[in-house]
Amino acid sequence: MNLNGTIALVTGAGSGLGEATARRLAQAGARVAVLDLSLDAASRVASEIGGVALAADVSNVSDVEAVFEQAIQSLGGAPRVVVSCAGIGTASRILPRDGSLTTGIFDRTIRVNLMGTYAVMNVAARAMAAAEPVDEDGARGVIVNTASVAFEDGQIGQVAYSASKGGVVSMTLPAARELARFGIRVVAIAPGLFETGMSAGLPDDVRGDILKNVPFPSRMGLPAEYAQLVQQIVENTMLNGCVIRLDGAARMPAK
Repeated sequence: MNLNGTIALVTGAGSGLGEATARRLAQAGARVAVLDLSLDAASRVASEIGGVALAADVSNVSDVEAVFEQAIQSLGGAPRVVVSCAGIGTASRILPRDGSLTTGIFDRTIRVNLMGTYAVMNVAARAMAAAEPVDEDGARGVIVNTASVAFEDGQIGQVAYSASKGGVVSMTLPAARELARFGIRVVAIAPGLFETGMSAGLPDDVRGDILKNVPFPSRMGLPAEYAQLVQQIVENTMLNGCVIRLDGAARMPAK
């Protein structure tokens, strides 16, 4: 799919992977709806890339429907590229030292990371399916969801996070198969350790231990590298129904 003039919507685009993606798509000529929980963050990015700022809680389907309508009205059509980067990073053991239950943390993580991703995909697919094809293959859109290497390499304390990202991975192939008849592709990216707000708070010793397990390049991933892969997915029509680990061949240790 040619990005020049294409309408795109990126969630979690006020910072980190989402911000880098919104900037990359705009540089490639896309008209971008910048969606974030924080309208201030979305407005900052949108003003710098000539996009439209939107605010929503992706775990609230009414919010998601409303911002898609806003994007369609503001940009003059349905988004053909939708990238879900909104999410939360949580760490909590099943049996913490204080003996408390952690079901609340689990529920919130699933609602934001998994249900939020599904809600965006659901609303996006409906909008794309109603639009006209854009090329001879009958393509109507591309949905890129963000998983994590934690879906395979979940560490101690990542039960909730790993479950949420494992759900994103598990949705990928059945979603791609179902939406194929509409010309809509679905791909998931599973990043390793990247330089984002989520990783910024990691203690130096934890960061060092993790980087020992990254064969090459032995460093944190850059948001721009994630954004580059998003563009490549959009532009390569044969990428569909797959999960791409973007991790420098890293495999996370138990803790």
